[in-house]
Amino acid sequence: MKFYCDFHIHSKYSAATSNNLDLDGIAEGAKSKGINIVGTGDFTNPFWFKELEEKLKPAEEGLYEYKGVKFILTVEISTVFRIDNQVKKVHHVVHASSLDAAAQINEALSKYGDLSSDGRPILSIEPSEMVEKITSIDKDATIYPAHNWTPFYGCMGSQNMFNSIEECYGDQSKNIHALETGLSSDPKMNWRLSILDKYSLLSSSDAHSAQNIGREMSVFDLEEISYKAISDAITKKDNKRLSMTVEYYPEEGKYHYDGHRNCNVSMSPEEAEKYGNRCPVCGKPLVIGVLHRVNELADRPEGFVPKNASKFVYAVPLLEVISYVTKKAKTTQYVKQIYSKLISQFGNEINVILNEDIESIKNVDKELAEAIENIRESKVNLIPGYDGVFGIVDMLNRMKKQETGFASKQKRISDFDGNKFNI
Repeated sequence: MKFYCDFHIHSKYSAATSNNLDLDGIAEGAKSKGINIVGTGDFTNPFWFKELEEKLKPAEEGLYEYKGVKFILTVEISTVFRIDNQVKKVHHVVHASSLDAAAQINEALSKYGDLSSDGRPILSIEPSEMVEKITSIDKDATIYPAHNWTPFYGCMGSQNMFNSIEECYGDQSKNIHALETGLSSDPKMNWRLSILDKYSLLSSSDAHSAQNIGREMSVFDLEEISYKAISDAITKKDNKRLSMTVEYYPEEGKYHYDGHRNCNVSMSPEEAEKYGNRCPVCGKPLVIGVLHRVNELADRPEGFVPKNASKFVYAVPLLEVISYVTKKAKTTQYVKQIYSKLISQFGNEINVILNEDIESIKNVDKELAEAIENIRESKVNLIPGYDGVFGIVDMLNRMKKQETGFASKQKRISDFDGNKFNI
């Protein structure tokens, strides 16, 4: 049986997040998406943890329930530490097997930073020590690098420059069995590194608002649903149970290409190297993106597929698709009303984006159906994101292919005329 899971999200207690990320908002967002199991996020925050203890009800072993949605206890942790006189900042995702275990983890980690200051705590501790502390408390805890390739906080990103998971986690790498690919990379990019073959490739949304829950997710094929079943699938004790991931086009991620946002400079790795990895406008170092970093470490050609690799599919969140087709902002009532009608008609967003027959969607709106079909078949025009700027998925190929070069300012959907959406 397929279970759609989004483990890495945040609560309203994290910085730069929406107030709708309370349990009601998360549950509603998960239902709309069609997600079966969603992470709590932020369980180290004492205010959020109190709510979790009060409102979550025990469900299947190691899982909890609120308003018909299954929850798994998760948190993203930021570790700040010094190695060889260099400051490193790495983010990690942690799954706890129970509320009792999470409470003990919180007590242990409180010695390394103020857990109440943010939903994603910043701890002065090396990753190896953090993993050792957590696994000594909860032997069933699952820990892995968050958004492994992002420049500033990814384990193997261009700012931290760890060339392997082992370099980051040291002797505790024995307890790391997965990595989160992040929005700016996809499985086929990670398959180019033979050193990553032993890790499960997970995808989650890292949502900072309820509407972004499920923009990426991991899909498990399980006979039964439980914390242990999920953990065994992630750690490959029960191989092939991680059946698929649902991915952003990596070009849409905001760190795929190299670039310099302040100068509207976006470059492929090859172009960046021609300029010595410096901005040709201001001369400052470019932010080296995920594709560049993968290219540096890859020992396999593009297109290589490892044996027994899990499947993946590309998807674009339904609100984005409607916004694109209507040429109206995602936040407008018009777009939200269309979204609600589609969810009412087809059950959830996963059905519309991935599962529903295209002919059924054509009966609602032909342009919407065409956009979704193009996404499913990868017949879209992609303009890569860079230096914190999200890329663009041109689903109906309205935009001319962006010419290569360093000073091409990205267009937005508002740059184009709109047509009425028929629903």
